[in-house]
Amino acid sequence: MATNERQKLVIKEGKDEIVELNPDLIRKEIYDYFGGSLKLRQVCAGGDGSCEMELNACSNVNFDMGRFGIEFVASPRHADGIVITGPITENMAQPLQICYDAIPEPKIIILAGTDAISGGIFEGSPALDRSFLSKYKIELYVPGNPIHPLTFINGVLELIKKRR
Repeated sequence: MATNERQKLVIKEGKDEIVELNPDLIRKEIYDYFGGSLKLRQVCAGGDGSCEMELNACSNVNFDMGRFGIEFVASPRHADGIVITGPITENMAQPLQICYDAIPEPKIIILAGTDAISGGIFEGSPALDRSFLSKYKIELYVPGNPIHPLTFINGVLELIKKRR
């Protein structure tokens, strides 16, 4: 449902491949540090709010990702990683960098939604500054517009290998 290789999200006619994580691309420290609990800071980098609403739903009683030790936190200083939604507008490029820099090492980056992954319908717009994405390794791509809470939760659980 989610992957750590962006090109796996491209669906082509006649190909019937499962979208899954490549275990060879997962850094060892992710298993070591984040297997017990994972605190994430969500940053809306110019999105329409739809992915943010679905990420909020991940914590409600229907999906309850907190039971797996995965929670969103208000401060990047308390986070293990960042979840980026939205296409990353010029106005959000610097705040996104500041937030990322405030997260202690080791840290992970998750892109949630079509806008974050590819720029969506805004791809190529001069109003975007997606240079942040070329500087760092993206650990997880969660597809959808908007994403579904179960897609996000399953992808993160697969990333930290907590799913049984």
